[in-house]
Amino acid sequence: MDRNSITGLVLIGIILIGYTWLTKPTEEQIRAKQVQDSIERVEAQQALQKEEAEQVHALELAEGLKAEKDSLQMVQEYGVFAQGVQGKEDFVSLENELIRVKLSNKGGRVYSVELKTYQTHDSLPLILWEGEQNHFGLSFYSQKGVVNTQDLFFTPQDDAKKVVATHDAKSVSMRLYAGEEKYIEYKYTLEPDSYMMDFRVNVVGMSDVIARRSNYLTFDWKADLPSQEKGRKFENQYTALYYKYFEDDVEQLSAGSNEMEELTTKVKWLGFKQQFFSSVLIAEDTFKGVKINSINHEETSPILKTMSAEISLPYMGSQLETYPMQFYFGPNHYLTLRKYGKDIEMHKLVDLGWKIFGWVNRFVVIEIFNFLEKFTGNYGLIILLLTLIIKLALAPLTYKSYLSTAKMRVLKPQIDAINEKYPKEKAMERQQATMALYKKAGVNPMGGCLPMLLQFPILIAMFRFFPASIELRQKSFLWATDLSTYDSILELPFEIWQYGDHVSLFCLLMAITNLVYTRMNQQMTSSSQQMPGMQTMMYLMPLMFLFWFNNYASGLSYYYFIATLFTIVQTWAIRKFMVDDEKVLAMMEASKKRPVKKSKFQQRLEEMAKQKGYQPPKK
Repeated sequence: MDRNSITGLVLIGIILIGYTWLTKPTEEQIRAKQVQDSIERVEAQQALQKEEAEQVHALELAEGLKAEKDSLQMVQEYGVFAQGVQGKEDFVSLENELIRVKLSNKGGRVYSVELKTYQTHDSLPLILWEGEQNHFGLSFYSQKGVVNTQDLFFTPQDDAKKVVATHDAKSVSMRLYAGEEKYIEYKYTLEPDSYMMDFRVNVVGMSDVIARRSNYLTFDWKADLPSQEKGRKFENQYTALYYKYFEDDVEQLSAGSNEMEELTTKVKWLGFKQQFFSSVLIAEDTFKGVKINSINHEETSPILKTMSAEISLPYMGSQLETYPMQFYFGPNHYLTLRKYGKDIEMHKLVDLGWKIFGWVNRFVVIEIFNFLEKFTGNYGLIILLLTLIIKLALAPLTYKSYLSTAKMRVLKPQIDAINEKYPKEKAMERQQATMALYKKAGVNPMGGCLPMLLQFPILIAMFRFFPASIELRQKSFLWATDLSTYDSILELPFEIWQYGDHVSLFCLLMAITNLVYTRMNQQMTSSSQQMPGMQTMMYLMPLMFLFWFNNYASGLSYYYFIATLFTIVQTWAIRKFMVDDEKVLAMMEASKKRPVKKSKFQQRLEEMAKQKGYQPPKK
């Protein structure tokens, strides 16, 4: 670069520096600029805030218009019940020493019931039913259409206290308002130490709300009944919807299938009954017009059955309509249920068997059972003592049965002689000769069957008693942890049809003792006549018991085991010390020598025959 270029660059630099210095703003100009910038920033911020405020106002206005529109829509849709559409679900507990009833302000309904002194088989609190899937409430026609109270929010009265105590009873009142002095009220009252809860529905000032042509309100009650016991299949057999006709018997829907029925006559109560616990709705007077339904669930479901009832409550359009009812939430304990009134017959929820079998249980078995409970709480020992008492009471019948069998046994040679004398072609003569021998010897061929027939009602009664006895529930004995369900000493890796996936030891012992007893009977009767195939059938019975009872209550198998074992010992003792075949034969030979006394009926027949010229054959 030459000298001139350098000189030019220096001059340009001096000019730029001079220009910058000459054009530099003064302090006043700088302060004025800063103030102007601050003003511009504030104005921009204010404009932004104004814009945001306008947007918020527009949003609030839109939301207000929407809320107003929704409110108008709810009023149009729900009418006077619009205020009950929205709310927050809250619960109130009504309880005493025995039960805890959980009430929800949504629908004002019974949400769940807990039995405080019981647990499920896996030690969880025992809840009869609960959850949103259960229905409880009134439905009716209003001026705006169908109203279902379960979907609306009730207002608990005396909200500060929630539960009002009056003379030791506790009550909760919930109201669904439809205007001033217009409401539907549910009032619940629970007495101390009671499974019974009063339930009263009051309909106040609703004549211009409920459709004028309505002559009834429908009370809907629907519940999913969960499994509470270890043996689901066994429990399912004893879970059914029961109902009692007014001044008539107690009936039930089928436990094994889905069933629906419309009850056109008066009904006193409806019960959602499980094996050991029930929820029962009882009318102070009667229910008229009831539809009931029971639906079974699959084995994999935790729910056994879904039961429902639709009850028509008569509505007259008066200023005050009241419907007094009661709920029973409690155990299926025979004496407890009888305590709430013999006339309403809730004790028939405990299935003790039909007619004579039920009488045996009510007047014999239960009385003995309750008497023994006063002395011991060991239910295995109670069953043992109960068995011994029954077997000793039946000992005379057992002795008569054995004696008759012994007589038939010692007569076998003479019966064989008759069979040889009269061939099969002369069956009538053979039968007459055999019956004549029985009559001379003083033997009744049915003598062994009649005592057994008299014991049969007790056998069947016990079959019904043990599975229905809540006293045995969760009571252990020896290896059985619960006498009300099956005992298991071995879990199988597979399931056997009609047998199950476990081995019940009491059932196995029962089958073995029955096999021994069958063998003993076959030895005692081997010399008497038997029907073809009967011997094989008798040996098959213990095997059939093994399949039938493996899933049944271990208390029942234990009873049959002890009863059969005692019968074996009893039969051996009679045979060993009381009945000798030679003495029996001598007694019958002496009986043959005595003249046979003809009955009056036989004398009349012979007299009529003589009048007609018939002469009996000479002997």
